[in-house]
Amino acid sequence: MSEELAPGPTESPPAPRAGPREVWKKGGRLLSVLLAVNVLLLACTLISGGAFNKVAVYDTDVFALLTTMMLLAALWILFYVLRTVRCPEAVPYRDAHAGPIWLRGGLVLFGICTLIMDVFKTGYYSSFFECQSAIKILHPLIQALFVIIQTYFLWVSAKDCIHVHLDLTRCGLMFTLATNLAIWMAAVVDESVHQAHSDSSSHSNTSHSRLAPDPERAGSQVGEDCSCNTAVCQIFQQGYFYLYPFNIEYSLFASTMLYVMWKNVGRLLSSSTHGHGHGHGHSPSRVSLFRETFFAGPILGLILFVVGLAIFIIYEVQVSGEEGRTQQALVMYYSFNIACLGLMTLVSLSGSIIYRFDRRAMDHHKNPTRTLDVALLMGAALGQYAISYYSIVAVVAGTPRDLLGALNLAHALLMIAQHIFQNVFIIESLHRGPPGAEPHDTPPKEPCHGLTFANLDALHTLPSCPPTPTLAGSSPAGPPEAVAIILAPEGHWRRRCLKDISLFLLLCNIILWIMPAFGARPHFSNTVEVDFYGYSLWAAIVNICLPFGIFYRMHAVSSLLEVYVLS
Repeated sequence: MSEELAPGPTESPPAPRAGPREVWKKGGRLLSVLLAVNVLLLACTLISGGAFNKVAVYDTDVFALLTTMMLLAALWILFYVLRTVRCPEAVPYRDAHAGPIWLRGGLVLFGICTLIMDVFKTGYYSSFFECQSAIKILHPLIQALFVIIQTYFLWVSAKDCIHVHLDLTRCGLMFTLATNLAIWMAAVVDESVHQAHSDSSSHSNTSHSRLAPDPERAGSQVGEDCSCNTAVCQIFQQGYFYLYPFNIEYSLFASTMLYVMWKNVGRLLSSSTHGHGHGHGHSPSRVSLFRETFFAGPILGLILFVVGLAIFIIYEVQVSGEEGRTQQALVMYYSFNIACLGLMTLVSLSGSIIYRFDRRAMDHHKNPTRTLDVALLMGAALGQYAISYYSIVAVVAGTPRDLLGALNLAHALLMIAQHIFQNVFIIESLHRGPPGAEPHDTPPKEPCHGLTFANLDALHTLPSCPPTPTLAGSSPAGPPEAVAIILAPEGHWRRRCLKDISLFLLLCNIILWIMPAFGARPHFSNTVEVDFYGYSLWAAIVNICLPFGIFYRMHAVSSLLEVYVLS
């Protein structure tokens, strides 16, 4: 993987121009950030206002703003793809750290699900188009077009370090990022309103009734009541609500990739270290011959994944039934989560302990992608921290103290511990060098094992080394070639343990993402917090903090996949 050099003679522009270029770089970034902040605040104002029935902001106003933003962002993307990147020397460097294949693959997967959601939305609003504003049907169609254009753009350009149209590109990237965040917020608010409406029968509250959709208010805008009575209409309605989690993750994935592109605008890399999508600059060719895992981590992770999926289905079926079955479902749900979080905490801690024996050098090079990953992991975890601490206070200070309260308390404590230890493990893993990268001041004890950079001819002169493997495309008669050979001697058990740990945590994070993303809300089924704080305050806490907790799980999956590759 390519690395960005520290500021020095090899990456700095000529001395007379260094000052002005730096000033313009900061000025362009400031201008683009101010543009994004103002656009995003305007969108947030309309979206949040449209969520409350007593505010005279209609959903058509929100749809009109989002449609306009998506059209403008799509036009800029087309300009970038058709004009900017075709300028001479437009992209002299490509950041090998940016836009890894699993991140782009996830973007495509969530993008496809978003397109299906747009089809369901179009079908839903078309079911009673006579009494609907045209913007409600136009919005999902424009969003589908925007998703297609943006996904292609990020797939082919995520690694670009653009060096033309700098200020325009920075503003375009930030505006597109703000558009994705506005779409994310609209989806989160819409899903929260839908969830609040479904809970209205259990908790009658004046503030809650304001959050619930009001058909009369929606119909008053066009003069008649729009109701979804047909079976096809209800299928479309339920379908697009179940696909909201994928739309939410698509917007967040796109936002992270756009931010890295924004950081790379005008970035200078040494020609010897900039990448073309893979590998370190040291190794033109590479032979990978290591055994990957002990398979204990993936197997245990798959077992927990399948069990968790079954418990989630049972929970969703029973929680809407009678009181006794709801209590039973909550006990089962909390018990599984406590077991899963406990194992994840122990496994993360063991991974950090293994790193105490790891002799790989730390990678301190500047890396915008890694910096963003760490910031998102730490920031997104705050949402779950807040919910857990509110739950702890409610359980400890409230009454009664029963089995459900004890499970709730254990769940909240383990949730905090699991986030802490998992973040420590992931962040330390992302800062480790590649396999076999030893500290410069410590000679390796096994000179012929691990990751070795060598001259092909020199390898034959080492009596203790095995014969050099024949590499595809290499010629014995040609000039010496720098080669990276990865071997897996039996002593390198640490690497295999770390891969097992990363795969286990990855599968556990997926099931812990699925449960809340697709509707599991023990926060409301368990009445401890509702009775202690009141529904109004507790609903606000959960609806604000839980989306960050859901995003944390999917971002942790992406980071753990990178940890697996780096281990």
